Amino acid sequence: MRDLSRDTRLLSLNTATIREQWGLGEAIEGCVRHGIGGIAPWRDQLHVLGVTEAVKRISDEGLRVSSLCRGGLFTVDDHLNLDDNRRAVDEATALGAECLVLVVGGLMAGSRDLPEARRRVAEGIAKLLDHARVQGMRLAIEPLHPMYAADRGCVNTLREALDLCDVLGAGVGVAIDTYHVWWDADLERQIRRAGQAGRIFAYHVCDWLVPTEDLLTDRGMPGDGIIDLRRVRGAVEAAGYNGCCEIEIFSAKNWWRRDPDEVLRICVERFQSVV
Repeated sequence: MRDLSRDTRLLSLNTATIREQWGLGEAIEGCVRHGIGGIAPWRDQLHVLGVTEAVKRISDEGLRVSSLCRGGLFTVDDHLNLDDNRRAVDEATALGAECLVLVVGGLMAGSRDLPEARRRVAEGIAKLLDHARVQGMRLAIEPLHPMYAADRGCVNTLREALDLCDVLGAGVGVAIDTYHVWWDADLERQIRRAGQAGRIFAYHVCDWLVPTEDLLTDRGMPGDGIIDLRRVRGAVEAAGYNGCCEIEIFSAKNWWRRDPDEVLRICVERFQSVV
């Protein structure tokens, strides 16, 4: 397993972690101040700064773009959200992102038909892949915890995501997020499967708090919860992943209320000691 204790070049800041305090421009500056080597913007923040300006600032500072968050949501309309998804591919390409993360979407409005939602997701990714392959942009399916199946993501295990990848072919892989997959009894076997196929495109890190007070915005700083983060990273790296560890925290009552420089300082400390 890689020694992260003295080198923060493999740490990437997912800008959700400080989204309530900083815009993308400030996040870029914060990464530079704290020696963080990578950044993973969210598209709403990217649009506020502007793609051209973001590309310039990120390039000028020599930051690695570990991913762009997010495309997907294929079930929100009858057109598979393809126009917006193609724009997301173009934005990720402009940034030089290593992948575009896909949060695939849940049930269609008014529907209880989960198999149909998953069918539409597969159709949407297949159609988006035509554009992504031309651009040379990798698509990373992020399986979400089952509690999000209804409204955010109906692909809920790494196995399901990899089954989709096997059908779809080249150019599509997975984003493994500890918050969403830590509970899965089949996790390590599926990580090995993903590595053998060369499909681990991104690795996201945060922690599961006990108790959890909100299903979306009560995620923990690495080390504050119950996930065996070293074990998961060990499995991911043993499977061949050598990219960034991207810290992504949604925390309305804690980390979003703190001074963002303090948040980044603690991210660095936990990256070096816990992740």
